[in-house]
Amino acid sequence: MNEPLKLGIPKGSLQDATIELFRRSGWKINISGRSYFPEINDETISCALCRAQEMSIFVENGTLDAGLTGKDWIAENDSDIHVVSDLVYSKVSARPARWVVAVGYDSPAKTIEDLRGKRISTELVKYTKRYFAERGIDVEVSFSWGATEAKVVSNLADAIVEITETESTIKTHGLRIIHEMMQTNTQLIANHKAWKDPQKRKKIEQIALLLKGALLAGRMVGLKMNVPDSRLAEIVSLLPSLNAPTVASLYQSSWFSVETVVSADTVRELIPVLLAHGAEGIIEYPLNKVV
Repeated sequence: MNEPLKLGIPKGSLQDATIELFRRSGWKINISGRSYFPEINDETISCALCRAQEMSIFVENGTLDAGLTGKDWIAENDSDIHVVSDLVYSKVSARPARWVVAVGYDSPAKTIEDLRGKRISTELVKYTKRYFAERGIDVEVSFSWGATEAKVVSNLADAIVEITETESTIKTHGLRIIHEMMQTNTQLIANHKAWKDPQKRKKIEQIALLLKGALLAGRMVGLKMNVPDSRLAEIVSLLPSLNAPTVASLYQSSWFSVETVVSADTVRELIPVLLAHGAEGIIEYPLNKVV
């Protein structure tokens, strides 16, 4: 590669989760002090910290070759970029977040049509304006500099458009959701010129492959156990796996070592069943990547 790939790392709420994801993918990113240019253990990549809200703008204009940002901010900026891969992760959960319309619990509004002529406060201003305009609902949309949930309580707005994963903050502020506008998740994006460059595209595809592998591994674990010959077929039939479990005979023994990869959510139910059917010495271990 003639010059390093200029990669944007989202600054703010996603920063720590993104750096941890890169660590599990094989890249160590070090942020020192107030520097906006973190070090990375890959001489073919140069990193820059950038707010997720602005990432797609800098990728589109070529300041950055690629970056990670939310689907919501790409829509907000109406950016012309190449979406390389969806990456569902956050600081809270491994599921997409939602942009929702919320009103006070005592509000008469039941649907977004009931907000006609009302005031809406949000950080997602341009998208919200387009969303309501496309549905022929005339509303007044203003930018929120923060504490958006408090705008209704303070009578500064009749409704808010806010992002949520668990709805806990919205409920804590005495609000209720009346509409879901969009689901969003992190996306790896690239500048069209960089994507057409064979060397940069190869590097971007490598990043996408390993990040997705690390995310998949985070939802799975490895299981290894000893199984007697008389119970082998029975145990193997109980085991989910990506293809088929690995089975190897133990040295000078009628026992076998059986190994597989399963969803982390199934382990608490699966282990007691395996023990009841004759498996012994069960070991559960974490995975770094599943590719």
